[in-house]
Amino acid sequence: MRLLRRPVSSYSNVFSRSMSSSCGRTVMSFGDGNQGALGLPTSLTGIGGDTYEPTPVPGLPADVSSVSAGHYHSLAVTSGGALWAWGRNNEAQLGRGGVLESRDTWNLPKRVEGLDQVNVCAAFASGVVSSAIGDDGSLWVWGKSKRGQLGLGKDVMEAMVPSRVEALAGEKIVKVSFGWGHAIAQTEDGKLFGWGYSADGRIGKLGKALESSPLDSSIDTSERNQEISTSTIEAAEKLVLEGMEKEKDMPIIWEPCLIEELSGVEVADIACGLDHSLVLCGNGILLSCGSNVYGQLGREKKDMGMFPVDINVRPISLGSGLGHSLVICEVPSSDATEGATSLFSWGWNQSSQLGRAGPENAPLLVERLEGESLVSVSGGRVHSMSLTSEGEVWIWGCGKNGRLGLGSSCDETEPMLLDSLEGCEVLQAVSGFDHNLVLVAE
Repeated sequence: MRLLRRPVSSYSNVFSRSMSSSCGRTVMSFGDGNQGALGLPTSLTGIGGDTYEPTPVPGLPADVSSVSAGHYHSLAVTSGGALWAWGRNNEAQLGRGGVLESRDTWNLPKRVEGLDQVNVCAAFASGVVSSAIGDDGSLWVWGKSKRGQLGLGKDVMEAMVPSRVEALAGEKIVKVSFGWGHAIAQTEDGKLFGWGYSADGRIGKLGKALESSPLDSSIDTSERNQEISTSTIEAAEKLVLEGMEKEKDMPIIWEPCLIEELSGVEVADIACGLDHSLVLCGNGILLSCGSNVYGQLGREKKDMGMFPVDINVRPISLGSGLGHSLVICEVPSSDATEGATSLFSWGWNQSSQLGRAGPENAPLLVERLEGESLVSVSGGRVHSMSLTSEGEVWIWGCGKNGRLGLGSSCDETEPMLLDSLEGCEVLQAVSGFDHNLVLVAE
């Protein structure tokens, strides 16, 4: 019997919430302002200033329908199909007509140029590349990536203006997720395409033998930490230089290809960390692939490629940070009120970004959020954030630079309610590496 694909994507949930509100909307930001990703004037923050509580981003239209956070920059889509961007622009990821403006203009939100003929309905980004999905399902990309993250063809490493990904012509793309050098894209009918840096099988099997990353993915963390801590700085630098030299021959897939392992399987949601990927199938099976150096794959099976995560509840929505994984799961109706969900986390936990204690390499329940009706979850470098159906935002992990929005730089070991947003109707909450965006209905 063919299982019907359920509307489980966190993007779909949030998009429907944002479109249900017909009033004006405000984008708010908080966290690290060093790269201009907050979109706040220096008169408010100072040059490179951080913001410790959610603060309205000025200069944006009142009809923003969704927001997206790259590693160091931000994107906002309007209900009229326009796209705005601000933050780091060293790689032309802001789409400002190929002009690399001075750094003091990065924090000013401006409309992306070159998309006048595209009615943008969604946007996604990595650290160096931005993308937009048109209402016809077309995918457009711009920025710079030596690892093939643009997907525009062999050896194409930059696109100063938005360019259509022709390899996906004929497909209706609904979601894209980017890692450090890889990307995966989900279609309306549940197919999955991958491209970019393919080491460790982070985009599955694409007709080539899987290879380990020469930099760090094949190195055991305990061995690596011991070696570096007991060696001289020169020896540590040598290790990195050797890895970088080997990376010159890194495996790259220059154009989107259909992922072999998922042939005949409907994909319901996707999420990428820095060098790993999560794929939720329509039958409820959650797959992981890529680097497992922090235990972010959540499975005993160490083989490269896509294999099931060791989780015994049904996932419904995915999120990922740099080296940790976050999954919203169903709660059996007999155990909780209708609509209740649970959150499971695993992977890197240096700053308590998992929101719970216990083994890091296995999916475990985040107890503080039991009973909440979660609709989305997002991860940064070392923090995490989740949104409930009631519009409440919970956040935890590293508080440096105000990235938790709680008014201090203190870390939080378990989820804390972002009470400064109490009384606001929060439609969406997303995390970049060290900054956050929330979309609020006025």
